[in-house]
Amino acid sequence: MPEDPVMAYAKAHEERHLAELFDLLRIPSVSAQPAKHGKDIERAAEFLADAMRDAGLENVRLVPTGGNPIVYGDWLHAPGAPTILCYGHYDVQPPEPLELWDSPPFEPTIRDGKIYARGATDDKGQMFTHIKAVQGVLATAGALPVNVKFLIEGEEEVGSENLERFIRANLDLLACDVVAISDSSMFDERHPAITYSLRGLVYYQIDVQGPKRDLHSGTFGGGIKNPIEALVEILDGMKDNKTGKITIPGFYDDVDITPAERKALAKLPFKERAYAKELGVPMVWGEKGWTTLERVSLRPTFEINGIWGGYQGPGAKTVLPAEAHAKVSMRLNPGQDPRKIAKLFERAVKERAHPGVKVTVTNLSGGWGAKAPLEHPAMRAGSRAIKQGFGKEPLFTAEGGSIPVVAMFQQVLGVPSVLLAYGLHDENLHAPNEHFDIGNFHKGIRTNAAFLYALAEEDLTQAKGAKGKARARKAPAKNATKRAAPAREAKAKAPAARGKKARR
Repeated sequence: MPEDPVMAYAKAHEERHLAELFDLLRIPSVSAQPAKHGKDIERAAEFLADAMRDAGLENVRLVPTGGNPIVYGDWLHAPGAPTILCYGHYDVQPPEPLELWDSPPFEPTIRDGKIYARGATDDKGQMFTHIKAVQGVLATAGALPVNVKFLIEGEEEVGSENLERFIRANLDLLACDVVAISDSSMFDERHPAITYSLRGLVYYQIDVQGPKRDLHSGTFGGGIKNPIEALVEILDGMKDNKTGKITIPGFYDDVDITPAERKALAKLPFKERAYAKELGVPMVWGEKGWTTLERVSLRPTFEINGIWGGYQGPGAKTVLPAEAHAKVSMRLNPGQDPRKIAKLFERAVKERAHPGVKVTVTNLSGGWGAKAPLEHPAMRAGSRAIKQGFGKEPLFTAEGGSIPVVAMFQQVLGVPSVLLAYGLHDENLHAPNEHFDIGNFHKGIRTNAAFLYALAEEDLTQAKGAKGKARARKAPAKNATKRAAPAREAKAKAPAARGKKARR
């Protein structure tokens, strides 16, 4: 890469880049409050379209959807070179509660080398680094080494309801070799990282109905099955409390964890004692035979997220409850099909349901995991780019949460995503006093510019086989949550391909 001119340009224009980011952050593009901020959403989209044109991108336009517009732009003058699709979002979370902010959420403020504003790290600041990188390369070299497309949406914070429909309707427009996303976190402030794996999700509610009303436990206790007891028996049977292993038959059949992945995680500077201390627990615990990092990132899990029923108030009330409820989630290894896991779970509930109660299961949400092989040429390019932008080799991390759009790109476009993270876990995204490290903003611009050149040096033809395989895998339909059905009669329901990013 002709390093000096591009990097010199980025350095010389740091103040300008920061000022432009401030202008974008001042726009309160809160997608969850359309009545209040609908005009602001449009302003943010138009701001980005203008920024793309100023950067030298072509075919820039706002594409209407059933909700907020998508901003598209491209530069396609590198015949024979790879095509990269840069994804991000311009909508932000609501700023409330306002009284907890130390400065106004939509008036960017610098304190201790950090930009404080709603959307600073999620995702305006990180997304903007890609536009500025393209601008720097075009301004200095006159051309890009690869073909570039931009897709920036305005509904990520409310579930990306219209995104999949747009992608499926524009497969030729969005055709690419790799997707670049900067909407995640580095391992820590000293260690830049590339997230290569994200877990999938299946989320259910279990409802257990006993008698038609609450009963006196003295008068009726011992005569019928207690719904809370029946629910606890169902839940307790899902996991071996000694080994931490999930006991649902067939649950682990498609788990795919390679030695290379375990080796990559072993390199992370993770301290179990410090981890437990930070969380305020006496010790770590989980599935035997796997490290804590492996258990929270690559291994599938079964967790009880909520449970309720019976008397909850102060003092004593000797009641035999009429019903009991629980919410449970299963995080999935990228090799697992959420539709298959849904069937296995419902079957397991049916087998454990006591005949003295009526058990209902409702599929609330879910989605696929995603993984880019560590040896993929785009991952190699990302690694070299981060070393150039940050001055050190990146760590490769597996995220325990889910970013549905990554799985969507893999399934619909048939390409992997490289998650070039410039944020930090403690930057208060979705909370008051959200902020973004100024140094990482500038390093992100330099890294993205380096990524364009590094990607041009890679042969992506070896990934074509995986691309076809990814296209063949059918994603579960959106909004697949269905009406409750008795567990002993329940039919499998496809989990909805929706949700939030990895922090979710």
